[in-house]
Amino acid sequence: MDIQAKVDQEMIRATKERNRERLSALRLMKNALHNREIDVKGKLDEKEALMVFSTMIKQRKDSIEQFRAGRREDLAVKEEAELRVIQEFMPGELSDAEIDECIEKAIAETGAAGAKDMGKVMKQLMPSITGRADGKVVSEKVRKRLAGK
Repeated sequence: MDIQAKVDQEMIRATKERNRERLSALRLMKNALHNREIDVKGKLDEKEALMVFSTMIKQRKDSIEQFRAGRREDLAVKEEAELRVIQEFMPGELSDAEIDECIEKAIAETGAAGAKDMGKVMKQLMPSITGRADGKVVSEKVRKRLAGK
């Protein structure tokens, strides 16, 4: 079952269970997928859908941080609830060793020779790790690895 069908199925379940918070988050996800389909003028594959969800997760994390800084715990709690629902649709996290392996593979494929090639490496790497690792952590690891070359 593809991700969009799974979102639809979960929306039906949340409606039947009268779970408003979950339904709201699922609607946001469905709308984000729909908007992305309009942008690309076609159906999204699983990787593209995961990239949309990954962006949503990053937005939620940033919002939570900002709401806590502004002492708006009520809004932070709402964002955390949405974050949990979105994360249910993401694949499992990669271990540090797996991330390092993906980085080495991307460096080999791009022929990166130093820090100036970081953009090429990240462009090669991100589709394979999107939703499975934090982008900030990965970019820091790539930066350190390329500085060592």
